[in-house]
Amino acid sequence: MAQWTLLLDGAALSDGALPDRALVGGKAWSVARMAALGLDVPPAFVITTKACLAYLEHGDFPEGLEAQIAAGLDWLQQRTGRSFGAGDKRLLLSIRSGAAVSMPGMMDTVLNLGVDDAGEAALAAETGLPVFARDTHRRFLELYSAIVLKLPVELEPGGEPVQWREEIARAGGEVPGDVRSQLLGAVRAVFDSWNTRRARRYRDHHGIAHDMGTAVTVQAMVFGNLDEHSGTGVLFSRNPLQGDPAPYGEYLPRAQGEDVVSGKFTPLSLAAMQAHVPDAHAALLAASDMLERQNGDVQDIEFTVQSGRLYLLQSRSAKRAPEAAVRIAVDMVGEGRIDPATALSRVSAEQVSTLLLPRLAPGADDGASVVAQGEGACPGVATGVLVADSDEAERRAAAGEAVILVRATTSPDDVHGMIAARAVVTEQGGSTSHAAVVSRALGRPCVVGVGAGAVALAGQTVTVDGASGKVYAGALATRIPREDEDARLSRLIGWARERSPIEVLRSAGDGPDGIDVDVLLAEGTHEQLAAALAGQTSAHGSGLANAEIARIARRAGIRRMVTDPVLPALLVALED
Repeated sequence: MAQWTLLLDGAALSDGALPDRALVGGKAWSVARMAALGLDVPPAFVITTKACLAYLEHGDFPEGLEAQIAAGLDWLQQRTGRSFGAGDKRLLLSIRSGAAVSMPGMMDTVLNLGVDDAGEAALAAETGLPVFARDTHRRFLELYSAIVLKLPVELEPGGEPVQWREEIARAGGEVPGDVRSQLLGAVRAVFDSWNTRRARRYRDHHGIAHDMGTAVTVQAMVFGNLDEHSGTGVLFSRNPLQGDPAPYGEYLPRAQGEDVVSGKFTPLSLAAMQAHVPDAHAALLAASDMLERQNGDVQDIEFTVQSGRLYLLQSRSAKRAPEAAVRIAVDMVGEGRIDPATALSRVSAEQVSTLLLPRLAPGADDGASVVAQGEGACPGVATGVLVADSDEAERRAAAGEAVILVRATTSPDDVHGMIAARAVVTEQGGSTSHAAVVSRALGRPCVVGVGAGAVALAGQTVTVDGASGKVYAGALATRIPREDEDARLSRLIGWARERSPIEVLRSAGDGPDGIDVDVLLAEGTHEQLAAALAGQTSAHGSGLANAEIARIARRAGIRRMVTDPVLPALLVALED
């Protein structure tokens, strides 16, 4: 019988035999990696991507999967000394998606699974905190209704479970009373989330294959909302906005991870965490340094503190803004952590193009009216009309209009609007909210936490400065940076030229200019451009600084490009 699950046992994996990331997904792989390093990780098992693909193909669980999930539950109960759905010490679970390629915020998670009326009573008796137990029950029902039943509801804190279930019933759904049925429903929901509109749009935008599937990590819960010495947060081993070599992140006391990601709460700084739980803070910084060294890249670490003890939930290579991508790549070569070839592989042509987009001209903001101000979450400047609906943003952008998406908060359902927008502004949230993380992945200027009233500005033309966190009225003057005036970009150009299979020059010098790409683009489509370039060896034009056009030229066999700037085309040449 096929093996559909895998136990993430740190002791068994400490000999270096880590599971295949394509099979278990990035989240489970990081759990296995951290456990093997001896870090504190809640025990977990994973349902593989092969199980997901089999489910998506046949519309149901493959033979043997339910039995293997039951065996994984037995192992978790043994490891934790807790019982799932019975007993005085209840085992609650988190059910998390995790593809082989990081897709932050795109797929689904269910927390606190396994709590029912009897489980709530057991949790209250064990902790002596009936308010915590009741809140845990509410959180589960609310999240299960939204993720599994597809019925988003907001359940009133302090209410009774029977009232909450009645509210879900009025919305048209029912949460199963049996906790094992809840678990199977959550697994199905995570499998299904692989093919949601938002996930497919994200993969299309980033060139990620649709046939990988997602794994499902089933993990014992730890509780950041347990008591005064508990909390949750996200740490980056380096600043993902500018690339500064210092830990960067946020912490939210007495909260669960979804509270940080949702953007509905404004987290505190890491300095506040140090004052709140100093031992956990010190352990977090030590783990961050270890994981960056072990993985050779900047880490994005999700963590929970339960009663003063640090638990690591996930560590992955961090999404970073274009400025940070360049600085981190060059700095890590200087530190001896990576070689130049690796550095070049971590900076995309699109990131360089974004970095060379217009910025506010000196003095452009003098006397300018600031209509909103918050926290800069992704640097860059963009001008456009504020649009408060993601579908409208996509529609208007497709018609050629420059739009800025403004929302109270963003969720995975807003991804298509974020892709279409020139920039993103939210009323709520911090620098590790959904809006911030996805904007950095997309390279969109982003300002978060500007406060109530921003959505009401929809229809106005504004200029967003993602570095300063300011949103200005009107269109402000900008300037265009030059790559040869930036020391780090110049370093990348040098490394790229040493390795490039083709010539990319700012000036043709004594050599041939070749065919004029700009003229071809003005006269025809991309398909016609490819046909016109076939058989040519040299081409020139500003269009070649566009990564998409450079790729067309490269595939057509062009071996000499004359354009300015040169780095995007050089990075395209290194993609082969």
